[in-house]
Amino acid sequence: MALHLDTNTNLYLFTGHGKGYVAVNNHHYQQPVVVMAGEVRTDWAAADFSALTATHFEYFLALKPEVLLLGTGAKQQFAHPNLYRELIKARISVEFMDTPAACRTYNILVAEDRKVVAAVLL
Repeated sequence: MALHLDTNTNLYLFTGHGKGYVAVNNHHYQQPVVVMAGEVRTDWAAADFSALTATHFEYFLALKPEVLLLGTGAKQQFAHPNLYRELIKARISVEFMDTPAACRTYNILVAEDRKVVAAVLL
């Protein structure tokens, strides 16, 4: 599915998603990816939702987002709060949604100039 592309080329936005991939500024990723308005990272060590640990969530502390959107793949899943307790203590909102919804929500929040991070699993 194609998503609306903002003409501000200084921002990283999701431009599409489908089975086994997401696209950011028309570049396809077939592995977990972390997207911020000014940067895309592929160094997040998460492989799939069932293998997430507290260490996977602690990765985001240094990024200091207001909101972390976790795209959990084809279906929405929720992690136990113990896994992201440090994010809660840091007052970082954590939202779990299926990956397509995370992509759409991220684009909206970036357009509102919010400090948001999207971490998507495929």
